[in-house]
Amino acid sequence: MSGKTHEKDLCEHVMELARRRGFFWQSYEIYGGVAGFYDLGPLGVRLKNKIVELWRRYFIQQHQDIVVEIETPIIGPAKVYEASGHVEHFTDPIVECLKCGRKFRADHLVEDKLKIKVEGMSVDELTKIIREHGITCPICGGELSEVKLFNLLFKTIIGPYSENIGYLRPETAQGMFVNFKKVYEIMRKKLPLGIAQIGRVARNEISPRQGMIRLREFTIAEVEFFFDPEDPDENGILSKYMSERAKSKLLVITAEARKRGEEKPEEFSLEEMVREKIVATPWLAYWMAVAKEFVEALGVPGHNIVFEEKLPEERAHYALQTFDQLVKVSRWGWIEVSGHAYRTDYDLSRHMKYSGQDLRAFKQFEKPKTIKKKVVVVDKAWLGRTFRSRAPEIMKLLEQISVEEVERAIVEGKPIKINEFEIPPDRIRIVEKVEKITGRHFLPHVVEPSFGVERLVYVTLEYAYSVKENRVVLKLPRYLAPIEVAVFPLVQDERLVKLAKELYRKLVEAGFYVVYDDSGSIGRRYARVDEIGVPVAITVDFETIENGTVTLRDRDTWRQVRVGIDKVVEAVRKFIYEGAKLEELGQPVGGG
Repeated sequence: MSGKTHEKDLCEHVMELARRRGFFWQSYEIYGGVAGFYDLGPLGVRLKNKIVELWRRYFIQQHQDIVVEIETPIIGPAKVYEASGHVEHFTDPIVECLKCGRKFRADHLVEDKLKIKVEGMSVDELTKIIREHGITCPICGGELSEVKLFNLLFKTIIGPYSENIGYLRPETAQGMFVNFKKVYEIMRKKLPLGIAQIGRVARNEISPRQGMIRLREFTIAEVEFFFDPEDPDENGILSKYMSERAKSKLLVITAEARKRGEEKPEEFSLEEMVREKIVATPWLAYWMAVAKEFVEALGVPGHNIVFEEKLPEERAHYALQTFDQLVKVSRWGWIEVSGHAYRTDYDLSRHMKYSGQDLRAFKQFEKPKTIKKKVVVVDKAWLGRTFRSRAPEIMKLLEQISVEEVERAIVEGKPIKINEFEIPPDRIRIVEKVEKITGRHFLPHVVEPSFGVERLVYVTLEYAYSVKENRVVLKLPRYLAPIEVAVFPLVQDERLVKLAKELYRKLVEAGFYVVYDDSGSIGRRYARVDEIGVPVAITVDFETIENGTVTLRDRDTWRQVRVGIDKVVEAVRKFIYEGAKLEELGQPVGGG
């Protein structure tokens, strides 16, 4: 930061600029707004799209041999989210004021009041803290109810039948999991395989706050990366990618350090992360390194990017290990911009169980193997008489149950339960067979890098915001600028206006987003485009008529060079997308 803007005011300045210049604002403002919903304006949409394309470059385009992108519906049938565990586990603690009826997120209420972290505490523990410390309603001072769990899924009806329940997806992940087998087969049954998706999601937050940081509807960009847990370096792919980022270093706060009360991050290389078993699988460390590079490309310096490992009670129901990627911002301190979860085979195994479909991958052995194998045998005649047309379905479901589970039920004399069906233990038995196998079936394990895009929009704006000589200059990375070029005639002279408009059209046809402005002094016009982050401004002046050159002005330094009008398109492209210095593009002149 520079100039008169102080860090404590930075968020307020960014939010004001965002509203005034059309990056974003609260939704439904004419009706008083609705918490947790924000609209993106013309500049916000352009910035968001550029961030998404940059994410695609890092996570898909640079890994196109192992990562593909799909798109799936926002609404899914209830069965999908029962299988994923979200119907049961996707909850936050809620508390209600017994006087005014307002509802609050209990953990946030306690944290704000007592300045302690309570993430992962049970509802009983939160209720006890509220009672012991006499915490009351922050609005009216009324007594608070006991803490309960509130499910964050948005429920809907699919079609005209009220029993046909659906949910708006809280993440894009399940679309990738239910499509894994299909994409795996399309990609010629090769692992590792990343399936990426970018799309809208909805979470019915209890009391959203922090502006663009916590929303009820937002965009997620994530990858579900599938690999063989017994051979994560299949075909040397992991080694190849790890070697390309061998020099990458991450600032990490491990769960063990947090348990000891140590919050200062340590720096680790990828090799150290794997060797010292800081990560449960090497692929988790690799995608964390990619995530760091991506966030740095948004303009965030590396020392303000930290990966914090979640404690067991803080992790989502599907995760064996999770790291949050944190970025430091002015008002809220360290905020999460992405989550990196090792989901093991949780999701695939659940969808396999609930759908009855085989979602396993297959790996061919170099030579066939002979093995002894226990298999479940059911009385098919009894099954057919008892369940008739549903017998084949039950047979298929039975195949998904482990032999150990069936064997245990037989020993204990208990029926084998398959969804709503029960099979008596005397109608089923375990036999041992000798089999020649050519390969093994297995459920791949998954690591997941997942980003909230709107948070990235805010973070990018905050890190770009600066003040120079009492003027706001939005120093966005050039390739992220919503408007890439500004074109001005120096004054309202018919000849200059004609040339400037011709140049504007030429740049538009070359694929740039361009603003043309001929109103007010040239200084005021420079100030207007500096404030929205336009990297380069081109001015057509009287020298243009004389010698065919124009001035190119750098947003950040305010320096200028003269360039031939016939070379402008290439000069702008080099400046914005190749990182060329202004002085490399033309003859320096005075300016500012």
